[in-house]
Amino acid sequence: MTALVCGSLAYDTIMVFHDRFRNHILPDKVHILNVSFLVPELRREFGGCAGNIAYSLSLLGGDGLPMGAVGHDFAPYADWMDRCGIDRRYIRSFDEAYTAQAYITTDEDDNQITAFHPGAMSLAHEIAVPTDAGIRIGMVSPDGREGMILHAEQFAEAGIPFVFDPGQGLPMFDGSELLQFIEQATWITVNDYESELLQERTGLSPHEIAERVEALIVTLGPHGSHIYTRQHRIDVPPAPARVVQDPTGCGDAYRAGLLFALEREMDWETAGRVAGLMGAIKIEHHGTQNHRFEREEFEERFREAFGYGF
Repeated sequence: MTALVCGSLAYDTIMVFHDRFRNHILPDKVHILNVSFLVPELRREFGGCAGNIAYSLSLLGGDGLPMGAVGHDFAPYADWMDRCGIDRRYIRSFDEAYTAQAYITTDEDDNQITAFHPGAMSLAHEIAVPTDAGIRIGMVSPDGREGMILHAEQFAEAGIPFVFDPGQGLPMFDGSELLQFIEQATWITVNDYESELLQERTGLSPHEIAERVEALIVTLGPHGSHIYTRQHRIDVPPAPARVVQDPTGCGDAYRAGLLFALEREMDWETAGRVAGLMGAIKIEHHGTQNHRFEREEFEERFREAFGYGF
């Protein structure tokens, strides 16, 4: 089953601050905030939600096609995708723009401060969801605002089931717009903070949201996830990570595992565990596309973690 992943493709500049932000930010002085963090560690990685999800999905053997807008500086990323065997047919380049850029600073508590330049991502609405390419499942992940609205509409009009993954793009939408996404989507996935914001803006509880879709998936970081269906809430335990290196991109890896499970119509208990293990493997590596494994290795780790296979 072919999955179309609509979302950003970006260069991530990742910096590590060897202290805690809370030691340097005075809560009563945020209105005159002027801080500088010394970051002796710096890496430039290939990232963006669509790129990250497609990469992790390919490791599992899934058939994922990223769709997004990039700029004139995309060549190094394109070479990387080609080496990884990721199909670029629905990635469109705009010569007048830069590829999206994220500047991420992480502290010792795994808190993050991010500055993001959208660049070509803001032109994502100029790319249309293909309706004649055998797409069987889709995902609308963080992207340009107009692009996210348009692609959700196009998936719905084409009758293609899709996951709404608003991520850090959620604050761009008001309550009525989020309600429209909920009506169009087949599944919704958010983290615990995004879940609270989604509830606040729509006035709906998780159970009420779940009544309008097939499932609402709420990730809880190291505490696993909650999967709300129309019948009940499933509490999914966390997958054990062997070492914690870098949380950046864990949500995208989780979503790749979720897409893989949805493609194969796994039960929700297994789907949540597959997705969680993907996140755990990602957190063991720096960057968003540096984790690697063979399918057999993943299946063995799944059996070790959960006591059964899939």
